[in-house]
Amino acid sequence: MEYLKCFSINLQLFADDGGGGEKTESATPRRREEARKKGQVFKSTDLNSAVILIAGSTVGIFSFAYMTDKLEQFTILYLLHRTQTDFDNAYAFQLLYESVMLMGKMLLPIFLTTFIAAFFITYLQVGGLFSTESLTPKLERLDPLEGFKKIFSTRSLMELVKSLMKIAVTGYVVYTVIKKYMYVFPRFVDMDIMASMVICGSIILEMALKVGVVFVIIGIIDYIYQMFEHEKSLKMSKYDIKQEYKQVEGDPKIKSKQRQIQREVAMRRMMAEVPAADVVITNPTHFAVALKYQAEFMDAPTIIAKGQDFMALKIREIANSNHVTIVENPPLARMLYYTTEIGDVVPEEMYQAVAEVLAFVYKQKKRAL
Repeated sequence: MEYLKCFSINLQLFADDGGGGEKTESATPRRREEARKKGQVFKSTDLNSAVILIAGSTVGIFSFAYMTDKLEQFTILYLLHRTQTDFDNAYAFQLLYESVMLMGKMLLPIFLTTFIAAFFITYLQVGGLFSTESLTPKLERLDPLEGFKKIFSTRSLMELVKSLMKIAVTGYVVYTVIKKYMYVFPRFVDMDIMASMVICGSIILEMALKVGVVFVIIGIIDYIYQMFEHEKSLKMSKYDIKQEYKQVEGDPKIKSKQRQIQREVAMRRMMAEVPAADVVITNPTHFAVALKYQAEFMDAPTIIAKGQDFMALKIREIANSNHVTIVENPPLARMLYYTTEIGDVVPEEMYQAVAEVLAFVYKQKKRAL
């Protein structure tokens, strides 16, 4: 026994010290709402990039003929029809202006489509959210130790794997497409410029479209991973849940004290009504119910106080000290106590019994007069 005493361990050392404990519980709705307000939501930037790439490539394919036609008209205009114009400041400004307008007309469909695609895919992932919390400068972001931990974290490893996958996929797609059109490249020598541009553009757009499809698959996998990481980051310990409950619902001890105070106030108010009662019906010791009836104001007698055991004793004492008639009727006292609340009128099925009691009380008062 002495040997065991020397090595006794205080189990309180292992108790929760308020530090939070292990985060094993799913996030509460309030925790999720607060994280969302701070801009802490999950989304896949890879999925965004893939959708934007596919949308831009698709529009590029359908509008490629339009773009080449516009470019051809512009080239013919300045190489054939405006060759005699002096190259002065006005001419240079006109050339620059028309070049910019041409680029705008050619690229506007792609820019507009990619913008709509980016907005749509982001909205699908995040929903309607606007938060400046992530833009707020924080000193902990400058901590070199935290930065070092992020470099060698699981998230960084996942990002590295995704980057290697994207490089490998892009390289493979470029290789297969170039190999597919290898026979075309020697023929560029005999083609005019516009035909060569059309073929090169179609090859590039095919590459972009194929890379985009594969990137969508990578993006979906990344989205699932981001969702998993987000859920993991929101996990709470049992201590965190208790603290949140206290913040939302209030400390149980304080709420219990408040309820006790409310009961005491209601009890004092109820006791203050007993002297105005017409009769107190008792069990005779376990129950007491005080009734009041004013024919000109009430449709039926009203319960103004009731109690059991100690409370019943207090009601009888106050009734005695204020000369309120006490009537012993155990069945009626029990029924009124269990079926009514303070402020209720007597139930219709008890009218007869209560009327008999009140008639007895009024007779007693007349005799006393």
